[in-house]
Amino acid sequence: MTDRPIYGLVLAGGKSSRMGHDKALLDHLGQSQLAYSVDLLSACVDKVFVSTRPDQTEEGERSQYPQIVDRYENLGPVAGILSALLEHPDVDWLVVACDLPNIDEATILHLLEQRDDEHPFIAYTSSFDGLPEPLCAVYRAGCTEIIQGFVDDGVNCPRKILIRSATRLLDQPDPRALDNVNTPDDLQGSVLRVTG
Repeated sequence: MTDRPIYGLVLAGGKSSRMGHDKALLDHLGQSQLAYSVDLLSACVDKVFVSTRPDQTEEGERSQYPQIVDRYENLGPVAGILSALLEHPDVDWLVVACDLPNIDEATILHLLEQRDDEHPFIAYTSSFDGLPEPLCAVYRAGCTEIIQGFVDDGVNCPRKILIRSATRLLDQPDPRALDNVNTPDDLQGSVLRVTG
């Protein structure tokens, strides 16, 4: 365990092209999925930011929260992660995708309790394929150079970065907590609904 500050980053800069509707704005039991994610992280970390693309900063829901705007184009989630690390380099970051309707406080707290000074990344093992889950993970202060090195070599996939690094991997307390929604079919059986 470390006493470094921990900030939260909700990744909400995607284009939601497979869903056909902005995933951050899906209804989660009466609030947006983005609001649900921010509220959840706010109870567990020192500060929470929303990761956005430059063209999303004025969008109604995202504009309600402190934002970190992508400094990179066409890098996917790594753009948001790197931008956060550069904006506040002396804190650890809890990075969470905005499309995880089942994520809960127990999952977040267990991950945070495992922070240490030995591993640049701490992540859960996927309950589907046993690989790291990079979009509910801790990115330690000082790991910017590691990620930038991969990006410079053409590796933009967060999962590949964690696979090829000294990542501490944990079992999920709830195997369904990190199930995400990418398509309209994924909404079946989910608490999320399209509104508007």
